Amino acid sequence: MYQNDKAKTAKSAPTWHLFVPKLYTLLRLGYSWTDLRHDAIAGLTVAIVALPLAMALAIASGATPDKGLITAIIAGFLISALGGSRFQIGGPTGAFVVVVFDVINRHGYDGLIVSTIMAGFMLVIAGLMRLGTFIKYIPQPVVTGFTSGIAVIIFSSQLNAFFGFGIDGLSANVIGEWTTYLSSLSRIDPITSGLAAATLALIILMRVYMPKAPGFLVALMLGAVIAVLFSLPVATIGSQFGDLPKFLPAPSLPQFSLQEIPALLPSAFTIAFLAGVESLLSAVVADGMTGRRHRSNCELVAQGVANMASGFFGGMPATGAIARTATNIKSGGRTPVAGMLHAVFLLLIMLLFAPLAVYVPLACLAAVLVIVAWNMSEFDRFVNLLKAPMGDRLVLVTTFLLTVLVDLTVAIEVGVVFAALVFMHRMAGAVEIATHVTLLEGDRDDLADSSQSAYVPGHGLPKGIETYEITGPFFFGTVSLLADVLDRIDVTTEVIILRLAKVPMIDATGATALSDFVDRSLSKGQVIILSEAQPTPLKLLTRMQEEKNGGNLLLAASFEDAKRFALARQSEKP
Repeated sequence: MYQNDKAKTAKSAPTWHLFVPKLYTLLRLGYSWTDLRHDAIAGLTVAIVALPLAMALAIASGATPDKGLITAIIAGFLISALGGSRFQIGGPTGAFVVVVFDVINRHGYDGLIVSTIMAGFMLVIAGLMRLGTFIKYIPQPVVTGFTSGIAVIIFSSQLNAFFGFGIDGLSANVIGEWTTYLSSLSRIDPITSGLAAATLALIILMRVYMPKAPGFLVALMLGAVIAVLFSLPVATIGSQFGDLPKFLPAPSLPQFSLQEIPALLPSAFTIAFLAGVESLLSAVVADGMTGRRHRSNCELVAQGVANMASGFFGGMPATGAIARTATNIKSGGRTPVAGMLHAVFLLLIMLLFAPLAVYVPLACLAAVLVIVAWNMSEFDRFVNLLKAPMGDRLVLVTTFLLTVLVDLTVAIEVGVVFAALVFMHRMAGAVEIATHVTLLEGDRDDLADSSQSAYVPGHGLPKGIETYEITGPFFFGTVSLLADVLDRIDVTTEVIILRLAKVPMIDATGATALSDFVDRSLSKGQVIILSEAQPTPLKLLTRMQEEKNGGNLLLAASFEDAKRFALARQSEKP
C-alpha cells in the first residue's frame, strides 16, 4: 500500500519541481550556524584553489586573467545558487581552453561572448527538454579521448611560457607548435625555465607531502616573491597584461551583427556540449563521493543561466569543475552556500589584492597548467581503455587524434557517431534468429552454390509450417537480413510463425521491415503469425500495419496458441 501511494505521489508531482534549485530545497529543511561555518570554510578553501586556476586558464585561452576571475565569480555563484547539485563548484575549466582560444582567434573576444551566451541558451533549452539524462550516456571512450586530447593541446601551448622561448604568433596547432619549438631550442631562457621547473617541483612535492595545502597558490606566491626579490627578468602578469581591474564590469552586450551567428553556431554548440557533459560528470563524481543525488536537468538550466550571465559580464564559458567540487566536499561543504561563498571570497580577493597579481610570473602559471593538463589527461584511464574491445579502442584513439590534430568540434561529432556505430554493430550482433543465423553479416558470395544456404529449421511441426525466433532489440541496425530470411524460406511453406517474446524494443525501421515481411509473405499466399510479442513492439507493429493496409497481422499470445492456429489454418486448405 505504501509503495502504491508513493508511486502515485511521484506521478502527480508537477514537472517544475524537477527544476527547483537544490539550494531552495535544502534551506527549507533548515540551515544552522554550524552548516554556515562548514560552508564558509569550504568556500574559502575552494576560492584559494580556484584563484590561480581561473587566471591561468584565462591566459591559456587567449584572454586576460581578469576574465577568468569574472567567470569564476559570476558563473560560480549562479551555478551553485540555481543548480541541481548540492556540492557543485562552477567556473572556467581546462575543457574550454581549446575552443575558447579558437573562437577568440577567429572572431575576437566579442565573438566569444556571443558564443557563450548562445551556448547558455542552448543549455537552458536542453535542460527544459530533459536532455540531461541523455548527455550522461555519452560513451566513456569519447569523453576520455577528447579530454586527453585537450590535455595534450594545453601542455603543448604552455611550453612557450614554461621555457621562455618568447615566440610571438605561435601556431595554433600542436604539430606547428612542436615544429617551432624544435627549431628554437637555442632560445630557451634558463632563468624562466628554471623558475617554472622549481614551481612545478614545489607543486608536486606539496601534493605528495602536504596534500591539504593550497599548492597552486603557495607556488605562485613564492614564485612572485622570488621574481621580485631577485629582480628576475621574466614575463609577469603585469608586464604582459597590465593591472587587473579591482571591480566587476557592468553587464553589457558586445557589438555584433546577426550575420555572424551562423559562423558562431558550431563553437556555441561545442561550448554547450562540453559544459553539459563536464558539469553532469562532476555532479556524478560528487554523488559518488557523498551518496547524494543530483538533478541533471536542473543542473543544465543553471549552467545555461550561468553562462549567459558570464557572457553579459564579459566572462568566459563555465561549467562544473570536478577538482574544485571534490575540494569542496573534502573541505566539509554541506550545501550550495559553500559554492556561493567561494564566489564571494573570490570577489573580495579581487577587490583587495588585485594589484599584487601583477607580480606573478607567467612561467609559474605555465607550471600550474602543466599540472592541470596532466590531471585532464586521465592517463591511467586512457591506458585502461586501450585494453577494451577493438571498437572502444578505435573510438578512443580516433577522438583523441582528431582533437589534437584537427578540431575539437569535429572530434566530438565523429567520436559520438563512431561510438553509435560501434554500439549498433554490437546490438546487431546480439540480435539473431533462433537457428543462430545472425541478422548482421558480411557480403554473400554470389558464386557459391545457392543450395548450401538453404534454411530448414527443425521445429517438429508438419511440413509447410516454419518457425523463427528473433532475439534482442530489433532496430534499424539489425534488419538487413530479414528480407533474405524470407527469400530462403521453402516455397511450399504455408504458415510462418515469428516468435517475438525476446524482442524488448522495436523502432520504426524494424517495424517497417517486419511489416514488409508480412506483406511479401501474404503476396506469396503465406500466413504470418506473430507470437508472444511484448506490448510496446506489438503496439507499434499493429499501428503501422493498420495505417498501411488495414491490418494483416495474426496474433498469438503464446507459442502453443500459434501452433494450434497454424495447424488449423493448414488443415483448412484442400
